[in-house]
Amino acid sequence: MEKVIVAFAGPQNGKRIREILERSGTATCLLCTSADQVRRTVHEQQVPAVVCGYKFADGPAELLYEDLPSYCHMLIVASQSLLDLVQNPEILRLSAPASRSELLSAVEDLLAQVQAQPLRRSQTERDLIARAKAKLMTEGLTEEEAHRALQKKSMAAGVKLAQAARMVLAYR
Repeated sequence: MEKVIVAFAGPQNGKRIREILERSGTATCLLCTSADQVRRTVHEQQVPAVVCGYKFADGPAELLYEDLPSYCHMLIVASQSLLDLVQNPEILRLSAPASRSELLSAVEDLLAQVQAQPLRRSQTERDLIARAKAKLMTEGLTEEEAHRALQKKSMAAGVKLAQAARMVLAYR
């Protein structure tokens, strides 16, 4: 079963959607209530799919999507008037209120996108990360410690791992 982040500013919506997805056997869900929580969870656990509302206290879902790794896909569940404001064609949309079957169908479409594009970084990103880890290892860290240091930098700065690697190479 695929892991999915369910993220809504109001916890009740998230709990209801999590219950539907888990009881149907569609996905295992992690609940988040802010865009920052989603960013951290995606980076820490490499979760490939996010089902969320239009906006969080710390920003709109569309801006959050731009900060997520390329392997992560998004489904926004909101009123049609808010969905009409979403400009990114890569983001899936479900108009609320939606039936249980409409929600399950939309999440299945989201998971189909995930499976069509497996978790992979580009060769350039892999090389960049390897060079940053090598640089950290010259400072006495093991490879695992260097990777974790990059992950922590990525989460703290709210950027992708490759961008954190660029920062390490530029400033050390």
